[in-house]
Amino acid sequence: MQRTFAKLAALMALCLLTLTRPTWAAVETGATYGNGKNRFTLATGSPGELGLLKLLAEDFARRADAQMVWIKAGTGASLKLLQEKKVDMVMVHAPEQINKAVKDGWATGKTLIGSNEFYIVGPKHDPAQIAKAESAADAYRRIAAASANFVSRGDNSGTHQKEMQIWQKAGVQPGGAWYIVTKDFMTASLKRANAEKAYFMSDSSTWIMEKGVAPDLQILFRGDRALVNTYHALTAPPGATAGRDTAEKFVAYVASADGQKIIAEYGKDKFGEGLYNDMVYARRYDE
Repeated sequence: MQRTFAKLAALMALCLLTLTRPTWAAVETGATYGNGKNRFTLATGSPGELGLLKLLAEDFARRADAQMVWIKAGTGASLKLLQEKKVDMVMVHAPEQINKAVKDGWATGKTLIGSNEFYIVGPKHDPAQIAKAESAADAYRRIAAASANFVSRGDNSGTHQKEMQIWQKAGVQPGGAWYIVTKDFMTASLKRANAEKAYFMSDSSTWIMEKGVAPDLQILFRGDRALVNTYHALTAPPGATAGRDTAEKFVAYVASADGQKIIAEYGKDKFGEGLYNDMVYARRYDE
């Protein structure tokens, strides 16, 4: 009976979020993990989409008699949900927005949890010759100069924000028929890039797991420090949301040795390399 009520409560919460959430495309109901009495909601994108969140949440749920409701949203949408007190916590990757949220007081507990990096992938014949680029900005300048197809998520996600920062460094205002905006998540956008024979900035985790959906693309540029992608967790302030205290405990778990072991090892058994780096590695690039 308790399990039935827990599932019903989670379903009602998701329905309420669906009715009240913002209208941008990049927000979806994700999944529910665990069936404990200590329920909390978390918004994030790729860590949930790629399965890392499931492992972390299920292990934590067993330890803390908890239940996590995952809301699938990009960084911009996730932070908006946190600001509006519609989720208890977020896992995001946009340093400027993160710092502003903490400064403005509607987010607390900023905790570095790990990292990955961005790759610029594209058609194997590399029409813009970005494999010869000296930096990510140089790669983007070459793409614009060649009017080569480029896919952008265009959804204010952390990936989109990073992309726009690089265009700015390149001195380019992207637009025109070659600049294709999806308003969609990472894997869907990668598929679109393959279909359009386009360049795309994919996070390394998605590329390692999902590169099979883009057989006509390959990594053409990587290694610029600007492409390192650090993830942080943030919670609502004390008392702001019902599950905030459990969310705070989850953040502590993710930052613990057990949580970090899951992050560092995730994907190695299947892909021969981890999808994420732990916070010790990430700390070298945290700004």
